Amino acid sequence: MTTTNRLALETSPYLRQHADNPVNWYPWGEEAFAAARERNVPILLSVGYSACHWCHVMAHESFEDVATAAVINELTVPVKVDREERPDVDAIYMEAVQAVAGSGGWPMTVFLLPDGKPFFGGTYFPRDRFVELLRRIDDAWRTNRGGLEADASQLAEAVVRGTALPSRGWAAGDDVSGGADLVASTAVALRARLDHEWGGFGSAPKFPQPGMLELLLQAWGAGGDPGVLEAATLTLDAMACGGIYDHLGGGFARYATDRRWLVPHFEKMLYDNALLARVYLHAWQATGADRYRQVATETIGYLLSAPIRQQGAGFSCAEDADSEGVEGKFYVWSLGELTDVGGSEAAAWYGATPEGNWEGTNILWRPVRGDLARPSDVEASRLALLAARSQRTRPALDDKVLTEWNAMAVATLAEAGAVLDRPDWVGAAVEVAEFLLASLRRGDGRWMRSWQAGTRSRHLAYGADYAWLVEAFTRLAEATGQARWIAEARDAADRLVDLFWDEAEGGFHTTGGDAEALIARPKDSYDGAIPSTNSVATSTMLRLAALTGVEAYRLVADRVLEVMGPAMVKVPIAFTGLVSAAGLSEGTVEVAVSGSRPDLVAAARAPYRPERVLAWGEPYDSPLWEGRTGRGQEGLAFVCRNYTCSAPTGDAATVRAALGNR
Repeated sequence: MTTTNRLALETSPYLRQHADNPVNWYPWGEEAFAAARERNVPILLSVGYSACHWCHVMAHESFEDVATAAVINELTVPVKVDREERPDVDAIYMEAVQAVAGSGGWPMTVFLLPDGKPFFGGTYFPRDRFVELLRRIDDAWRTNRGGLEADASQLAEAVVRGTALPSRGWAAGDDVSGGADLVASTAVALRARLDHEWGGFGSAPKFPQPGMLELLLQAWGAGGDPGVLEAATLTLDAMACGGIYDHLGGGFARYATDRRWLVPHFEKMLYDNALLARVYLHAWQATGADRYRQVATETIGYLLSAPIRQQGAGFSCAEDADSEGVEGKFYVWSLGELTDVGGSEAAAWYGATPEGNWEGTNILWRPVRGDLARPSDVEASRLALLAARSQRTRPALDDKVLTEWNAMAVATLAEAGAVLDRPDWVGAAVEVAEFLLASLRRGDGRWMRSWQAGTRSRHLAYGADYAWLVEAFTRLAEATGQARWIAEARDAADRLVDLFWDEAEGGFHTTGGDAEALIARPKDSYDGAIPSTNSVATSTMLRLAALTGVEAYRLVADRVLEVMGPAMVKVPIAFTGLVSAAGLSEGTVEVAVSGSRPDLVAAARAPYRPERVLAWGEPYDSPLWEGRTGRGQEGLAFVCRNYTCSAPTGDAATVRAALGNR
């Protein structure tokens, strides 16, 4: 008879994966801390996520092993956390692990006092080393408690410092360049780190960095430097032709283990694909190269396909790297399999060889950089290969719905659907947004972080959830012309400020003022594969201010840029999202189209202009609509910069010329 622990009733599929462990897991909460106090033992905190390969390895080696579990249960109170549901817990204790070990990652393994202060931490431990560590921790707990408590106090102080805004305590007089200059200088810094052969920034492993690529495109748009554009397109081409891209079904794996983008960790994350589809869309707008439109379209096709898109609900978080217990098994092919199904032309197109390119198998890729337009025979082979692959056992799915990541996908679908004239994509964005409003917003207006079918919404939403909701709703307003989405954007923005804004020092906290008190209240500011809360909030507040004329939104954004200015100047590539927002702060281009003129709306959307906002359709309270809705004003486009407008026009070519790429 199988016995389950306390994780069986959790919403997180990752936590439920551990419900049958012999480890007596607790979810994060007071019950666990009370048990640690009562038993007088430390807490073992284990943090991971469902698509994490090494999390699975440690689970199989240690948490499913009866003997190891017995040691864990005897010497600690074990607590499991899904980092995707609890980014606040993850951020705090990752700071501690990095302070102790010099680096971090997942699974994250941290030992805590019963008051939550950490005193030791690391990442993955092989079983024998892990058992040895548990016994050493127990010995220190019994013989040197004072030393552990002193270490914990120092480490907690380091966590508080490390999770604050990085400019805290820096000289206010540090020189901060204007936004345009900062964008240009950051692009120079990125080019200095560029792998000039394979793209990307730095060496292996290589993670897609949409924020860095967006900044390069923005810098090129502002200054026209072809070298900046080349740095972006080199990387975009190398990723799209590498094995990190799914050439049969669309979408990107989380990262590549090698310099060439060939060998991925095969998990597919919702956030990667939402953000990468967007940057490929922007690259198409900037260059007109059809291959970027193809990648954006295929990636969105992946997002809208089962099982990632849940019918009647939102988007699932991720697909695992493993199937049938083997990493990448779903995706790789022998040469014989590939030839039998797709023919020799497909095998050559996808770079397959008898010996393979990874562990005796073939990861599909494009040996000819930038050549993605499939001939008709290869396209027929791709469809046949895709159909054959669909008969395999698919990787496990993390089907929880996160507000933040779903809002990212809504923003991408809305923008891409509008630009590429895909009303079905815009419709899908609206459907997901309606689901979020119905299922993840409480009756009192408070948003929640996560939802999973058959369970109630869990965990209060974080600053990142609110920031991305503002972005999603403004993009829906621009895509649909419906004023209700501006109202939703303003409501989310107002609550973001009320719950998360730090009036004393500036910047947005990760957690709301109504959230559980932890040993620190972090502020997320570093931009990585996912842009930080503060960068998203800053850019979307600036865009909402331009659409509505509400100066309070701009003032909040300007304050973030002010307090983060020294950090951006010192280490700009760590804050590419904020640097992009700094460029936006120098001025937006506002376009209003009155009446029913889809040709003018299309002309306003077409060029690559990241600083553009668009109002059309239903008027709402904004300077963009003042004096532009009465008789004689219908069917005109008003192109403005910081509300200083050129003469209204009813000619689409004139609108395109006014907004053309610079």
